[in-house]
Amino acid sequence: MDEELGRALEGVGGRLRALRQRRRSTLAELSRATGISVSTLSRLESGARRPTLELLLPLARAHGVTLDALVDAPPTGDPRVHLRPVAGHGMTMLPLTRRPGGIQAYKLVLESGARGEPDPQTHEGYEWLYVLSGRLRLVLGEHDLVLVPGEAAEFDTRVPHWFGAAGAESVEILSLFGRQGERAHLRARPRGRE
Repeated sequence: MDEELGRALEGVGGRLRALRQRRRSTLAELSRATGISVSTLSRLESGARRPTLELLLPLARAHGVTLDALVDAPPTGDPRVHLRPVAGHGMTMLPLTRRPGGIQAYKLVLESGARGEPDPQTHEGYEWLYVLSGRLRLVLGEHDLVLVPGEAAEFDTRVPHWFGAAGAESVEILSLFGRQGERAHLRARPRGRE
């Protein structure tokens, strides 16, 4: 077997375990979702069983990731940007920009109930949120709002704020964030037509 392929397959178990734990899922729940036995899943995660395509396909589907992400495949020269999601604190964050500084764009998926009770925080910056699906609860200073798909909010992040899913379903949002108070500039009409 190719040495590079062997190294890629060795790391699959740890990635599978980390994905399952981030979702707070048990082996039994994952077994029901994939049709793979609990013992096989356990052996895959521990590295005692070599992963095969027949096992990796349903696992990638269940975890919502690509096969490339499971095996940590090297870049192939594909010109598209493949940004990796970051999960934690009840949300999955997919960066949509790579450049340092300036306004950063993210797609966030907030799991229902996973963020706990509101605990407003402050930090430097300016944020703009747009709801794609679900219902977003936004606690901003003295305001407690629920935003629905198509609605947006913008605020200075020095105002105490917290956001999470407002209902029993997860919520997907787009976020534009500027660290030093940078704001997204919106134009209502083209220049020169005043």
